[in-house]
Amino acid sequence: MQEDFHYYATYCAAYIAGYSHEESLEIAYSAQFVDCCSATLLKKNHAPLSAATTQLQSELMEARTDLIGLQNITRIWSSFHFLPYDLYAPVKALSVTYRSKYRLICKPNGDLIVRTVKLAKDRDLERVGLAMHVLADTWAHAYFAGTPSQVINNTDFEFYEVLGEDEASLAERHVTFHHNPVGTDNPEKGIYINSMNDGSENSVMNLGHGRAGHLPDYSFIHYKYQPAWGNYDVIDKNNPEDYKKAFFQMIYAMKYLRGEVETFEKATYDFDAILSWEDRIDTILRKRQLIACEDWKAFGEELSGCEVIPFDINQYQKEYGDASQANRDDTSFGRFIIAAMRQKSMVTNAIFESGNMIAGFSVDYLKKGFKGMKDFKIMAKNVRNE
Repeated sequence: MQEDFHYYATYCAAYIAGYSHEESLEIAYSAQFVDCCSATLLKKNHAPLSAATTQLQSELMEARTDLIGLQNITRIWSSFHFLPYDLYAPVKALSVTYRSKYRLICKPNGDLIVRTVKLAKDRDLERVGLAMHVLADTWAHAYFAGTPSQVINNTDFEFYEVLGEDEASLAERHVTFHHNPVGTDNPEKGIYINSMNDGSENSVMNLGHGRAGHLPDYSFIHYKYQPAWGNYDVIDKNNPEDYKKAFFQMIYAMKYLRGEVETFEKATYDFDAILSWEDRIDTILRKRQLIACEDWKAFGEELSGCEVIPFDINQYQKEYGDASQANRDDTSFGRFIIAAMRQKSMVTNAIFESGNMIAGFSVDYLKKGFKGMKDFKIMAKNVRNE
């Protein structure tokens, strides 16, 4: 997903869920900041590098693809953008490496999304926003994995866009992919930019949905393809319907986090909350445009009657830099860092406990205390204080 959904649509969902205008802005900021908090940005702010929630293209191009490098990539992308659906999924007699990667395939409504949302319960708004980013991405990034893998993440020639909205008018058009770092997608002609074809299993070109370009990030698109991991059975991915469910589920999740709903359960959505605006939301989601920020922004401002200020990556960084070392954890940026470390630790530990070493060794801080990278002493201290 992109800024249109992670920032503006998340603001709308938060406001509908009962948060104030100011609270909704803070939640939306943290949701979008997940796509911005790179090691480069953290280094600039003298913040813990272990809190990285994304990697810049320049960082990925220089990333190691040995065991340690791949584990670092996997910890970031599986924790925040491609949350594994079933870490114990049955896999027929194939290699351990294939099984480990197959079990990282992302889909909505897995056990880890329940743990992600509950991790934000009775906590600060930064954790709410981060959880909403992860939740939304389980819908957009379904069927891809947050680890480099040609066998899991590659696409082939049999990739089609489904055009039309009703059964009588549906038609399929072949999608043309090509690698052009300075090019732009052309949805009218069905031409899209993707990552370079690389036959190496562990190439960063085969990370996440790179081989499908930005198609999973566009709410308007409905596509079909045949992944190798699914025995080349057809995957039918209807983004308008999936994004709508993501929006409904975010509202339900945030009502739970506010205390309005007692429990958070999988495959549960607040359909009733948006009955008055369902057509409006559906129109935004289906509009064929590469970025829908203006439409979501206008909707959000109609909901609250307040200005939804544009996302600013530099917001809160000065507050963090000006704070004393002892008070940095109490700033917005500092709270986001703790939220990121908690999420990464939870997911990495779940992967490790499933017997899968693809994200490396992990320790449950609540049970065993601090062991490992010094950055995580910050998280361990905050865990003890909660």
